[in-house]
Amino acid sequence: MEISTGKPYIDRQPDETKRYFTRTFDANIDDKELIWHRDKKDRTIKIISGVNWRFQHDNDLPFEMKVGNKIKIKKETYHRIHKGFGKLIIEIEEHD
Repeated sequence: MEISTGKPYIDRQPDETKRYFTRTFDANIDDKELIWHRDKKDRTIKIISGVNWRFQHDNDLPFEMKVGNKIKIKKETYHRIHKGFGKLIIEIEEHD
């Protein structure tokens, strides 16, 4: 089931009993839409596809997100992504 968020991505929750969902950022997204933000829960993201997309924690330099990598994000910490090439698809697992 796809969920429209009004944000620069589309979420898809494959199974409502799971604690993860996939998020897709379109290749044509404007980089200005990728803003600094915080999440309400701890998350682990796994990179499914995307070329040269970058992730940045607050006060750190951005680094390339490579397919298969996992990134842990603590709740209420600022972070953002930077546009690469093609679609970016990530799997997000939320933790209480």
